[in-house]
Amino acid sequence: MNQLPLLLEPQQLAALLPLDKVLIIDQSKAETYAEHHVPGAIHLDFKRLQLGGAPTPGALPSLTQLSALFSELGLTPDTTVIAYDDEGGGWAGRLIWALDMIGHSRYAYLNGGIHAWLQDGLATESGINNPVASQYEVTGLQVGFSLSKEDIMARIGQPDFAVWDARSHAEYTGDKVISRRGGHIPGAVNYEWTLGMDKARGLRINNLDEFSALLTSMGLTADKEIATHCQTHHRSGYTYLVGKILGLNIKAYPGSWSEWGNSDETPVTTGEQP
Repeated sequence: MNQLPLLLEPQQLAALLPLDKVLIIDQSKAETYAEHHVPGAIHLDFKRLQLGGAPTPGALPSLTQLSALFSELGLTPDTTVIAYDDEGGGWAGRLIWALDMIGHSRYAYLNGGIHAWLQDGLATESGINNPVASQYEVTGLQVGFSLSKEDIMARIGQPDFAVWDARSHAEYTGDKVISRRGGHIPGAVNYEWTLGMDKARGLRINNLDEFSALLTSMGLTADKEIATHCQTHHRSGYTYLVGKILGLNIKAYPGSWSEWGNSDETPVTTGEQP
């Protein structure tokens, strides 16, 4: 099978099914998956790809836990993963980031997930598909796909660096405070993740040319290293994915505001301006 495009439309996938050496991973709510899913898809509880503990609940679990999880799912080095969810790409994007982090580069995103699939009137299954387990060992995490708190602190203010804050406007300005401190990373620009989804087209990603032009106008350009974050690197799973699709040098900040806003050493800006 030829490598699938990173952004895969429902009609494209439907025309290819069934596929060999492919894992279709559905990260919808469990009840949504049981009711209807893409034929052949297996379910993954999104919580299993989160560390879950302070100060960085959005970090990945241990290498041992990741090895066990991807073995359970049946991943092999030559498996292509097709990721989707029921929320427009946040959890699916985070899964793709996790695959980048473990060095697995064969993947695609089903544009719009189950909402777009249903909108197109494509066939679904109900019930539960049980994966065929494999022996997949995660030996380490790759560099080049994430940035630490210290990395970002060292890069703030540099002309070839930018921060895409995927949280709500109120979180960005500091009017809504979830961590100990509210506000944003100095210089960060805010574009809330769900604004990038076309609700009239089953939560597909907005027109890519227009999306690219918008991000360029915000200073999020291909010549910069771009860190993206939210509160726990869930919403920014979507912006990480969009950045990859648009060819940006996008990197996740998995610590996100849960780490930054609870630290005594990080600079914080409030209000409308970056």
